[in-house]
Amino acid sequence: MKTCQVCGSLDTQDPCAICTDASRDGALICVVEEVGALWAMERASAFRGRYHVLGGLLSALDGVGPDALRISPLVARATESEVSEVIMALPATVDGQTTAHYLAERLSNAGVSVTMLARGVPVGGELDWLDDGTITQAVRARRPA
Repeated sequence: MKTCQVCGSLDTQDPCAICTDASRDGALICVVEEVGALWAMERASAFRGRYHVLGGLLSALDGVGPDALRISPLVARATESEVSEVIMALPATVDGQTTAHYLAERLSNAGVSVTMLARGVPVGGELDWLDDGTITQAVRARRPA
């Protein structure tokens, strides 16, 4: 196995099969914490762009700062003329949200749209079994029916 020098994924080739797949939309970069999250996105077959694996999340308590993550390569990729949107697919945790906000700030001058995955009620979810944070986020992220 090799680490892809472009996106940070694992594959038998470098660059990886996703980065070299011409059928993928090069205008979209989906940012994930670790390779496992990339594989989960691929299993769902809902995303046909490219990825960027950060290699962790910012965490003041654990001493993980920006230099420990693959942030500079992400900023460099986002400034390429082909890229128009960077999608944050990071966990809905304090560290995940802190990282997403930091990245949005770093990408503010890159000329790309920065978005986040929607959060809220899962398909098949019942409101009486959901936690307060999930319900609150679902209400805030509501959209027309």
